[in-house]
Amino acid sequence: MVKLTVYQKPTCTTCRQVLKLIEASGHPYQAINYYETPLTKTKLKQLLKKAGLTARDVLRTKEDVYKRFKDRIATMTEEQLIDFILEHPDLLQRPLVEKGNTAILARPAEAVKRLLNA
Repeated sequence: MVKLTVYQKPTCTTCRQVLKLIEASGHPYQAINYYETPLTKTKLKQLLKKAGLTARDVLRTKEDVYKRFKDRIATMTEEQLIDFILEHPDLLQRPLVEKGNTAILARPAEAVKRLLNA
């Protein structure tokens, strides 16, 4: 069985819900707090590619940092936006869950069931 990797923030309600669902399933997993262990640019790009998402797709637009830099963010290229997200991890939607060659943004939390059943 392929282990799941959950990129999360421990204080995030959705992240905690996803971890409970995974634990209840008995599926092996690893939880990575990307605030303590920051994602690399390569890893974030891999996760986005596996999920079929762009950096804009995973932006948290209600965050203060987004509101502060909204005009600048609007003109950023994909590469610039990835760098900006890595510089400001609050901008990253969470949790991102990876299983082998697949990744998803597990919002809502029940979305993780797709990976548990795959």
